[in-house]
Amino acid sequence: MARRIITYHFGQKPRRIVHRASGLSNCVFLVSHGEGDFVIRICPAPTKINAYIKEQWAMARARESGVPVPEVLEVGNEVIPYPYMVSRRVSGKEASLHPNRLQILREMGRYAALINAIPTTGFGSTFDWSNNQLSRNETWGDFLYKELKLEARLLLLEKHRMLAPQGIKTLRAILEGMASSPLKPALNHGDMRLKNVMVDEDGQITAIIDWENCVSNLAPCWELSLALHDLSIDEKQEFLDGYGVRGKKLIEVAPAIKALNLINYAPEIEHLAESKDLSRIEQYRARFSGALDLYSL
Repeated sequence: MARRIITYHFGQKPRRIVHRASGLSNCVFLVSHGEGDFVIRICPAPTKINAYIKEQWAMARARESGVPVPEVLEVGNEVIPYPYMVSRRVSGKEASLHPNRLQILREMGRYAALINAIPTTGFGSTFDWSNNQLSRNETWGDFLYKELKLEARLLLLEKHRMLAPQGIKTLRAILEGMASSPLKPALNHGDMRLKNVMVDEDGQITAIIDWENCVSNLAPCWELSLALHDLSIDEKQEFLDGYGVRGKKLIEVAPAIKALNLINYAPEIEHLAESKDLSRIEQYRARFSGALDLYSL
């Protein structure tokens, strides 16, 4: 199928196609052709075409704002019976493999700020890229309860004793209170982590990839809750300095960032419970309690 796609769009067969290990939702192929090097993503789910169109829209807006992203050449489902995306292959290697992590994270923060400066309308995964109206969340409250499923997530955290009753109450209050925030919806990459950044030998970012989780949401809270959660404290500081969030501003948005981080762990807790991984759940209980936070009382 990858060969058919390339041959159709470029008029000649590719020189070489290599399957690359990827996630559960995509088949990814690296293609060498007389016209250049390309990446083809194919998904067996027909509805994936919308996700590909969303990514194409988001990357185009990010590129216009000075963010290095792959160039998407085609999104379609006409050549083969499955949705596919064709993009130019970017140079470099995964940033998580580079020794200059702090330098890279500072630059990632700067690019995250550029992405979050792109205004959008509504909240969630259906926004400006789509003409659909009925599936949009016009308000933060709509997003919380219709798309994020806040009530179900809170019940799950309570069921597995991840937070005390007062903690559940506080978490709900913070998240619902964000409806009155002066922050506006903006484009969020949604997974701004080292594994989704390509760098050259010097650690300069060549591309920010994997826009599958991009959304319209409150920035910087949504972006930072996902970008910071698996970094060391020094790495967090570098990312935030690059973004420009520091001092009083950081203190102001910190409760929202923490609350979003906690509520976004609910699906992982559910997965661990279903697999009966009690030891891992206990580890998360310790994290949720703040036991590993060495910088506040």
